[in-house]
Amino acid sequence: MTELGDVLFDQTAADRKVKGAFIFDMDGVIIDSEPLHFEADRLTMERFGQQVEQEDLEKYVGMTNPEMWQLIREAYGMMGVELEELLACQKSIKLERLFHDAWEPIEGIMELLVSLHDTGVPMAVASSSPRWFIEGVLTRLGIASYFTYIISGEEVERGKPSPDIYLEAARFLGVKPEHCMVLEDSRNGVIAAKTAGMSCIGFVNPNSGQQDLSLADYTVRKIIEVRKVILEG
Repeated sequence: MTELGDVLFDQTAADRKVKGAFIFDMDGVIIDSEPLHFEADRLTMERFGQQVEQEDLEKYVGMTNPEMWQLIREAYGMMGVELEELLACQKSIKLERLFHDAWEPIEGIMELLVSLHDTGVPMAVASSSPRWFIEGVLTRLGIASYFTYIISGEEVERGKPSPDIYLEAARFLGVKPEHCMVLEDSRNGVIAAKTAGMSCIGFVNPNSGQQDLSLADYTVRKIIEVRKVILEG
């Protein structure tokens, strides 16, 4: 068992006991949906007369949609466009793709979920996506039952990179933040987890764009490495 594994398990007990919880981001971690988000955001901006590339949007990865669009409206001189219009356009594009495209969990996610479940570690999803998208994805993948708690960044006062969503997840699970481990793929998400006082594993997902994960306690390029780090040592 590695030092990171000690976050979740009590190594001083005669029998290994679970003392922590594992919290997943969703987009770019459970499902490789960041390309969908980038495309939906790009098309939404195009419909309102703005041409952008993925690189222009990468700094917003991990933020809630309302917070992201508010910043974009200010940065691109789009204050004349109502926030609700942008959100509705973006949602229509994502809904069409969500229910018509084929989706699979990122390689290694199912094995990680099963391993954590079998060792009794409670799990939660804390995603900046709206609840309708989170629940739609988890249902499509058939993995919703693995999670004790699901929370959207739109359900707390401040989204990532603020720590609110992770602190709320820990509160609901009844676990101290220092005994929580987070799996994230974005700079904003890693900052949120570390500001909450949690351990964080950064997943280097090329489809999430150029993300600075340097604040993470550990970084991996394959999800299977997460299982080895925390469960096998």
